[in-house]
Amino acid sequence: MSEAPLLPLLAPRHWPTWIGVGLLRATSALLPVGVQLGLGAWLGRLVMPLARRRREIARINLDLCFPALSASERQQLLRRHFESLGTGIFEFCLGWWARDAALRDRVRLEGMEHLRKAFAQGKGVILLSAHFTTLEIGGRFLAMHAAGLRLNAMYRRSDNPVVERALRARRRRQFGEPIGRDDVRAMLRALRKNEAVWYAFDQNYRRRHAVFAPFFGVPASTNTATSRLAEATGAAVVPFFTYRLPDRSGYVQRVEPALEGFPSGDHQADAARLNALIERWVGVAPEQYLWSHRRFKTRPAGEARFY
Repeated sequence: MSEAPLLPLLAPRHWPTWIGVGLLRATSALLPVGVQLGLGAWLGRLVMPLARRRREIARINLDLCFPALSASERQQLLRRHFESLGTGIFEFCLGWWARDAALRDRVRLEGMEHLRKAFAQGKGVILLSAHFTTLEIGGRFLAMHAAGLRLNAMYRRSDNPVVERALRARRRRQFGEPIGRDDVRAMLRALRKNEAVWYAFDQNYRRRHAVFAPFFGVPASTNTATSRLAEATGAAVVPFFTYRLPDRSGYVQRVEPALEGFPSGDHQADAARLNALIERWVGVAPEQYLWSHRRFKTRPAGEARFY
């Protein structure tokens, strides 16, 4: 996909967006990383009372997924989630614009040998992640440590042309040409060239090829694209997960071994397996999962809506 010409984007109606992007870039460059993460947590606490809709979505999700917790424990988890959301905004900026030197010593990388082993098979790699608030900075960490490996990032096109231009430019700098999240042909081409596609499958999905699979015991409409891509190409599916340490002093990025016996030929079973994988990751840092997304929006026929 060609990039939009720059000149029309300099029109006055786009100036507020340019200013906003410039301020975010300046913040990521001028303030120490620790200060930015602390400001993010403060911002999350400030926004929580104002973001009524997102707060209610997150509350419902936590009630569904953690019924064994007391009401006060779930409320504490909700507050920590909003702190994590605020921190994630600053991490997004760091992931885009911070210097490598400012980030390199803040992450402990585990299991990179699994990724290199998967590439050695020669059939491409599906880098499987999930929607945690650390998603963007996690991609940056991976790109920093994957020298010599061709990575491709999926992305969702923005309706704002200035944001779209910035998004594509940053994705291209870190991963090569970005792939639209619905561009199946581009994904297949990349995998068949023994490249990696960074893919997060775990949001509500209601199109063809979706199945209901349990997520924390609740049926969740789940995309089966991971199974279908692996079936079509023989690509290895390599999960990776990034979480923020509790004191915000750094991060752990864990690359796990390629999934064995995947795909199984049963898309329903595969979806349940992948959801269980995310459940395990959530157990490490539950506040960092994106609970403010309507993960259970689509319901089985005849079942009442949650939101």
